Amino acid sequence: MGISRAAVVDAALEVLDEQGLDKVTMRAVADRLGVQHNTVRWHADNKQRLLVLMSDAILAGLDVDALPAQWDDRVRALARWCRGALLAHRDGARLLSGLSTTETNTYRLADTMIQSLLDAGFPPRTAAWANWTLFYLILGITQEQQAQSADAADPVLTFDDDTFPALRKASAYVVTGTFDERFEFALDMQMTALRAELARG
Repeated sequence: MGISRAAVVDAALEVLDEQGLDKVTMRAVADRLGVQHNTVRWHADNKQRLLVLMSDAILAGLDVDALPAQWDDRVRALARWCRGALLAHRDGARLLSGLSTTETNTYRLADTMIQSLLDAGFPPRTAAWANWTLFYLILGITQEQQAQSADAADPVLTFDDDTFPALRKASAYVVTGTFDERFEFALDMQMTALRAELARG
């Protein structure tokens, strides 16, 4: 019985979730499937192509019809959905970082985000670049969260001298707050900027 591309990608995601991105290899996927190395290569010519297919699979399942109608609520929902999709897989954000992915699910997410902004009245350049800005925000904070060991001790930062006066003044907030709270704060800031840009335009 032949192995499908979907089976190859699913196996690769299982390796990712169990062992992390650094352990995802063509050989590891072949071993998990119990097939020859060339069988995996039939569906993904090389590791880079495999990573692209994995990243697109992570972004599968977006229900566009279930999104809110109001543009700003829609943008927020898309950003939260994307972050949740990355968090659902170990090293999900690191996997997507730096990949040039031209696959259906990746395009659908970007197209839906940009269309939401175009429908709100933003010009094409603003819509496209705002999409990138939000995606970079999602990648950055999610990658940091996933890189942090679950059992790592919180850093103790007292800043009890005057070497860094601003850090001393804000020290109570430098390391406080969950990643979700920081993400929502950053998303609020982006939405405020977008509303201001829309009003100005």
